[in-house]
Amino acid sequence: MRPHHEIFFAHGFFSSALHEISHWLIAGKERRQLVDFGYWYEPDGRNQEQQALFQNLEVKPQAIEWILSTAAGYPFQVSLDNLHLPDSNSDGFKQAILTQVQVYCEKGLPERTALFRTALCKFYQTNPLLSIDSFSFA
Repeated sequence: MRPHHEIFFAHGFFSSALHEISHWLIAGKERRQLVDFGYWYEPDGRNQEQQALFQNLEVKPQAIEWILSTAAGYPFQVSLDNLHLPDSNSDGFKQAILTQVQVYCEKGLPERTALFRTALCKFYQTNPLLSIDSFSFA
């Protein structure tokens, strides 16, 4: 047991770190004390049903990751996090993430997320205006 909390992130260090921070930002005070913030996670090799559940649970974290990436001037890439389903269609997942970004743009970000985003915008000198016009898939 460690006396402090740690976030581990993988290859693609910057985007991986922003992704894990997104999970941390979503988690409430009690969940932040749990391993993986109490999130369900099935490792790479998920079947179609497990992948669908994974994608459903990943919409908000990946939407926040995209918002934070944009604030840092860093490109965002959707992660299916499953190399065993290379033919998996990600269009619906991408659209769900974009729709969630739109909700955050219209209704505002949770307080901790907004504070973190503002700090990124200030540090990276990016546009602090949160607008859906800043987000689109190539």
